[in-house]
Formats: sequence, structure tokens, C-alpha cells
Amino acid sequence: MCLAPLLLTSAAALAQGHSDKETKEDIERHRAMAVAHEAAAKCLEAGKGEAQCMKDLQAACKNLAIGKYCGMKHAH
Repeated sequence: MCLAPLLLTSAAALAQGHSDKETKEDIERHRAMAVAHEAAAKCLEAGKGEAQCMKDLQAACKNLAIGKYCGMKHAH
């Protein structure tokens, strides 16, 4: 609950300086990355192994995000 104002402020800051078209393109990229990450999670749940799932994630994110983690990197 107390994070909501912070999240709204962050979202507004991200949107500043973008045209409506650029904002819509950003939204679509975020949704596509979310789909790719959900597929990676399902891949891992299916027991396919981290190497295969990472390879699939990288293929799904080609030309979509910067870096090999598709815009998301976390600690293990």
C-alpha cells in the first residue's frame, strides 16, 4: 500500500519525454518481455534446465531488450 505512490511516481517519470507513439511502443516491449519471462519460468518448471531455458529466453528477446537477460537480471 505504501509503495503505490512511489510506483505511480516512477511510472510517470518513465513516461516523461516520450511521445504517445514511443510510450505505446515501450508498453508493447514490456508486454513482450513479460511473455518471454513467463515462458522462461514455465521452461524451468518443466525441468528443461537453466541452459536451455536461457537459450530460449535469449531467442525470444532478440531485438527486444538489451543484454542477455532480456532486461531483467537477478541474483542466485
